[in-house]
Amino acid sequence: MLGKNEVCYCDNVTDAFKTYQSESGFWRISFGDVESARLSFDRMPEKNVVTWTGIITACANLGALEIGKWVHEYTDRKRIFLNPKLGAALIDMYAKCGHIDKASQVLKIVPYKGVYVWNAMIGGLAMHGYGIEAIHRFREMKGNGIKPDGVTLIAVLSACSHSGLMEKGKEIFHSMRKDYDIELNIKHYGCFVDLSCRAGLLDEAYEVITNMSMGPNEVLWGTFLNACAAASSKVELAEAAMQQLMVLEPFNDGNYVLLSNIYAAKKRWDDVARIRTILKDGQIVRNPGHSLIEVDNVVHEFMVGDGRHPCSEEIYDMLEKVAVTLKE
Repeated sequence: MLGKNEVCYCDNVTDAFKTYQSESGFWRISFGDVESARLSFDRMPEKNVVTWTGIITACANLGALEIGKWVHEYTDRKRIFLNPKLGAALIDMYAKCGHIDKASQVLKIVPYKGVYVWNAMIGGLAMHGYGIEAIHRFREMKGNGIKPDGVTLIAVLSACSHSGLMEKGKEIFHSMRKDYDIELNIKHYGCFVDLSCRAGLLDEAYEVITNMSMGPNEVLWGTFLNACAAASSKVELAEAAMQQLMVLEPFNDGNYVLLSNIYAAKKRWDDVARIRTILKDGQIVRNPGHSLIEVDNVVHEFMVGDGRHPCSEEIYDMLEKVAVTLKE
């Protein structure tokens, strides 16, 4: 629950799609309200599939569903051909905005379902925890003669991870070279480590990390440390991960906090104090957490300890009311 000092800050950008560059075919986009977006569309000297794909991709990354839906409707009205990249962008946008059913509808109407399209659909299902459905789509993709690529396997492994399909994920991971002629990269290892950690197989995950054909990065070690913190009992493994993280990202405050929490769970207060001293002496500052939400076509950024939101007083009042209601 949000605390008293956790304030919402609104990144209220008023000029939708305000900066674009046609020289390279890439459009740099900022978002505000739908009406501003429509005016900017009217002023665009050239509108093509590259434009729409870039705009929809930006909507997906920002979670701007209403603007994305309006662009989709516009392309429908203008009968713009739904090529694989545009179709994939739409599927990705709807999935990231929480409308996986709409993403599935787009999949059905894309005339040519290339690898981009299938990757977007499988990745969207993985994101929402529909592991069985993601595996089904993966089989459907292969049945249609589309060869999976490295991104496909990342999506499938992620689906297995989020749905607890350990054995299926292990089977796919170990068959990538043989069945799909795909070389493992660090993202595939990351998915498998995440899968093992979620299944509580920390010793197996540690073995995978330490025997990789390439050096593990901070993402893998961070995933592993998070799993150790969740388990609370694997102090030695957590310390081994922290040794690596202090080299790879020495100023990431979150890692120190996780290790401190592990020590606290074991009542190792001297070690908790030692971590606090490291943070203080190293001048490592905790970064405030944040999240984004779209309300009435405006994207708000929620920050911890930030009082700049124009409606901060109303937000504080509502938080107080919520806190009182919960106590009752």
